[in-house]
Amino acid sequence: METECGFNTVLLHGVEDNNPFGTTQVPIYQSSAFRHENAEELEKIFNNKKAGFSYTRIGNPTVEAFEKRITKLEGGAASVACASGMAALFNAITNILQSGDEIVAAAGLYGGTVELFDELKAFGITTRYVTENRSEAYEQLITDKTRVIFAETIGNPKLDVTDIRAVAEMAHSHGLPLIVDNTVATPYLVQPIKLGADVVVNSSSKYINGNSDAISGVLTVGGSFQWEEERYPLLKPYKQFGPMAYLAKLRNGLFRNTGACLAPQNAFLNNLGLETLGLRMERQCANALELARFLEGLDADIKVNYPGLAASPYHGLAEKQFHGGYGAIITVRTGSKDRAFRIINALKLPYILSNIGDTKTLVIHPASTITAHLTEEELQQSGVYDDLIRISVGIEDIEDLKRDFENAIKGEK
Repeated sequence: METECGFNTVLLHGVEDNNPFGTTQVPIYQSSAFRHENAEELEKIFNNKKAGFSYTRIGNPTVEAFEKRITKLEGGAASVACASGMAALFNAITNILQSGDEIVAAAGLYGGTVELFDELKAFGITTRYVTENRSEAYEQLITDKTRVIFAETIGNPKLDVTDIRAVAEMAHSHGLPLIVDNTVATPYLVQPIKLGADVVVNSSSKYINGNSDAISGVLTVGGSFQWEEERYPLLKPYKQFGPMAYLAKLRNGLFRNTGACLAPQNAFLNNLGLETLGLRMERQCANALELARFLEGLDADIKVNYPGLAASPYHGLAEKQFHGGYGAIITVRTGSKDRAFRIINALKLPYILSNIGDTKTLVIHPASTITAHLTEEELQQSGVYDDLIRISVGIEDIEDLKRDFENAIKGEK
């Protein structure tokens, strides 16, 4: 299927579901637990000697259907769906880290991720941030305590682009895994695992869901990284699983015991939204590129940042690494916070809310909202300024969006 068909066909037909009634959608298995014919059967399931379901906190058929689809799209070995993107990220990181360990991370990270990494300090886990998103910069920060390299495919809202292959090769040369947040790019634009990443995280509340109607997250394991026992002692009890020790530990340990599982209803909504991911991303990326070019020539006082523009320092890498577009997020600097607020308030079509990836265009002032709790240094590292507006471009008719932004920008002067 992968070699014979394109993205959308694989998305729709690439996974076979256990669907005895022939429904066109995997039903919502809204059950907290599952009964079995005999005690022996349940014993085998609890001891991982037989596939099956016992308790939705551990696994559920609707959730499993979603996990299988993400695994297929990301080109991984297996996926684990969680209650939110932050839950997926927390599980991905803390599945292998303990007190004294360090993360080397990109600087232009989503504010919530920076805040999570700050929280991990209480558990003795610290993060060192690069100042430039280059493989050499990550390498310079590696110490004998480093256990993970972390980056976003496209930084949110900095919009820097990670050279996944180069960073993965560097990480592996030091015996370290690369964990990549692929939320902004999605597997439509790039499959980080095929470029060398070892674990991929998606906040599926965003583009994967596409309709802002369900909070969720999912992490996908590549299944090829060799986990060194001495460096990753938390995986020692699962060493018989080899490269899949990470997944075995996650499924049987942290994920199961912390309980941040995905609800069947939300998994069902994700399965519905996922079917149009390719179509939506195609339209949103095209809209974003045209809108960015339009804004670039609209007002000399407006500074536009978008990887699809030739002026972006990441344009060449984005062109080489992505296929089908450059993402659907644009940021603009307006000159002042007051002007940013006036433009946001003057827009008619975009919704003012703290999400990305919806079918509708969304705008927000990051400095006063999603990064409001970051330090001044963290704000600078994340590419957040007091005059910055983040635009998550939707699927509206592009001429309507251009007219709305033109009226808002020129009308408020």
